Amino acid sequence: MALLLLLLVLTVSAVSADGDAFVGVNIGTELSDMPHPTQVVALLKAQQIRHVRLYNADRGMLLALANTGIKVAVSIPNEQLLGIGQSNSTAANWVSQNVVAHYPTTNITTICVGSEVLTSLPNAARILVNALKFIHSALVASNLDRQIKVSTPLASSIILDSFPPSQAFFNHSWNPVLIPMLNFLQSTGSYFMLNVYPYVDYMKSNGVIPLDYALLKPLPSNKEAVDANTLLHYSNVFDAMVDAAYFAMAYLNFTNIPVMVTETGWPSKGDSNEPDATLDNANTYNSNLIRHVFNNTGTPKHPGISVSTYIYELYNEDMKPGPVSEKNWGLFDSSGVPVYILHVSGSGSTLANDTTNQTFCSAKEGADAKMLQAALDWACGPGKVDCSPLLQGQTCYDPDNIFAHATYAFNTYYHQTGKTPGSCDFNGVATITTTNPSTYKPILM
Repeated sequence: MALLLLLLVLTVSAVSADGDAFVGVNIGTELSDMPHPTQVVALLKAQQIRHVRLYNADRGMLLALANTGIKVAVSIPNEQLLGIGQSNSTAANWVSQNVVAHYPTTNITTICVGSEVLTSLPNAARILVNALKFIHSALVASNLDRQIKVSTPLASSIILDSFPPSQAFFNHSWNPVLIPMLNFLQSTGSYFMLNVYPYVDYMKSNGVIPLDYALLKPLPSNKEAVDANTLLHYSNVFDAMVDAAYFAMAYLNFTNIPVMVTETGWPSKGDSNEPDATLDNANTYNSNLIRHVFNNTGTPKHPGISVSTYIYELYNEDMKPGPVSEKNWGLFDSSGVPVYILHVSGSGSTLANDTTNQTFCSAKEGADAKMLQAALDWACGPGKVDCSPLLQGQTCYDPDNIFAHATYAFNTYYHQTGKTPGSCDFNGVATITTTNPSTYKPILM
């Protein structure tokens, strides 16, 4: 079940980017039961996810990602932005501690400086370009500027009059920031990072945007939206917004900066006034998105050039404030169980959660050893699990520790009972996972 790495042959165009387009995932951490970094990485490996974006530069995550080959985008949180944008030395220290200390063992490829700064932290806008330049200068000093790109994710709301795309332009009040920013991105060969949320656009449109158009569903040509100025046909909100960004940049005379979508997705659950936040719609959007990125069609303005995209997000974040939908954008729950099974079979590159209930039962990281032993004794006794492979000299004896032996017994019992609800609990010391404990040994160490 391969995941997100389909080689794309990028056609010649004014817009180009290093490497091939990819689909990655954002990893938020506002969970009441946030998995340990080693468990997060185990899930990424099981799903063969090769690109991730972190909302900070968490040392535990960066250490866990070491030697995996997974390409990592790290972020400078908005609360650190003012300090970095006002001090070259502060920026240099940040790069030293959070990038140089981990690279190349951890494959850091991108630094996201802040998030939606113009709209969420406008008082920091004046120093945003300085922050970009200071971080880049620190990379130059460490001879890493060719390996690591620097940019800043922006909200699509800074683009006004976004349809038809050919009429799109940036909010002029931001031009004093955007023009030097685009100059920086162009001179360093970086990306214009954009957060694209068709779900939000659909909700705000009050019925003007058809649901199928927001969900990237195939449309007959007579249902497509036509840009009267270019006669380009648009079959989905995602492409229209990406092209609106290209046209808005062209309005300011920048025509060779590639767009990267740093966040996009669809919630699987919502409040009563969010009837289209459903499992089926979330599945449809993300499945169609993955196929769309990898089928090499690109956008109407730039056909053949797919847009690298990070799905929002890996886990449901139950501690997010706001409506129910805010807590339900994840592909997985905190146990690593798929929220839904993506419909991407045969696309050539799919998330490994495109399987039928491929789940396992593992001992919980940090569980009390005495409780694990008691649960192990029960599984091998009243639970009727054949634990003879755990005996010394037998196939599952190594690694010889309570965590590994308990995981073997728990998983065997879980499957013997047909994965029935409650069969992976063992008084709270077990958890369901999508990582096969028999094939992924490091988690048992």
